[in-house]
Amino acid sequence: MKKIAITMGDPAGVGAEIILKAFFQSGEMPDFCVPIVIGDQVVMEEAIHLLGLSVDLNLIQTPEEAKSFHSSIDMIDLAAIHTFKKKKPTAEGGRASAAYIRKAVELALKKQVDAMVTAPISKEALKMAGMKWPGHTEMIAELTGARDYAMMLVGGPLRVILVTIHTAIRYVPDLIKQDAVLKTIHLAQRACSMLGITDPRIAVAGLNPHAGEAGIFGDEEIREIIPAIEAARREGIEATGPFPPDTIFHKAYKGEVDIVVCMYHDQGLIPLKMIAFDKGVNVTVGIPIIRTSPDHGTAYDIAWSGHADPSSMIEAVKLASQISLA
Repeated sequence: MKKIAITMGDPAGVGAEIILKAFFQSGEMPDFCVPIVIGDQVVMEEAIHLLGLSVDLNLIQTPEEAKSFHSSIDMIDLAAIHTFKKKKPTAEGGRASAAYIRKAVELALKKQVDAMVTAPISKEALKMAGMKWPGHTEMIAELTGARDYAMMLVGGPLRVILVTIHTAIRYVPDLIKQDAVLKTIHLAQRACSMLGITDPRIAVAGLNPHAGEAGIFGDEEIREIIPAIEAARREGIEATGPFPPDTIFHKAYKGEVDIVVCMYHDQGLIPLKMIAFDKGVNVTVGIPIIRTSPDHGTAYDIAWSGHADPSSMIEAVKLASQISLA
């Protein structure tokens, strides 16, 4: 069975709760992996008490000591935080979140775990802690030394991969360059291979309404996107487009394409969350380790109330167990 490091996420958020619910309340997690929580004992114990679970924490030092979960869950306690505020971002929470991620990446790079799953963190808390990264993806890419990487989201019948990630909309047009689009098409091909899809059909969305309408509504398609698609096709990649953004996701939903290359964050995430809000999974493509994450945030508004839905965490763990980097 695969050993999977699961980072606890922001202590103030829903991370500890959804991890425990995924493995001990959902009934959806057969014994197909060995979960190892990377976090803080004090937070996990409080979450166990909140949920009224009869679960023991089995504190370990290395993944070699881990066993499959039943009435206990293996945990590497980093003691990064001793007291914590709930339901709000703090510098302490940001530092602790980063510490969990660093440890999980270290274990994955050393092949001591087969994959890592990351519970939600707060970008605001990271900033408060003086961290330079805008999110998980950029942090993990730097920690693994990856240069060409992308965020892929999987939910229901949709798979989307992003050319640009966490950036203001007004900067996006200047970032849509032929090399960036072609790189993302390559990563889309790699992502489908990770998912076991051979000869994938890759659709590329346009940036502008109607994919620019022959340059009437913008010329990024003509100058940058079409040349990237043509270059990919010369390499033997089945890439098509650019398609109008308001129609391509319907084609993907019907199964006519395998993955959509999107130009910016919300272009891909809005349709995906529309159909798979509770079960979407974030996958980082282009790094030398397997990393997935629930496709939602810290949910401070419902954190520590016992009402968080573990569905996306469940799907993230399942997908991490299924993905292959071979």
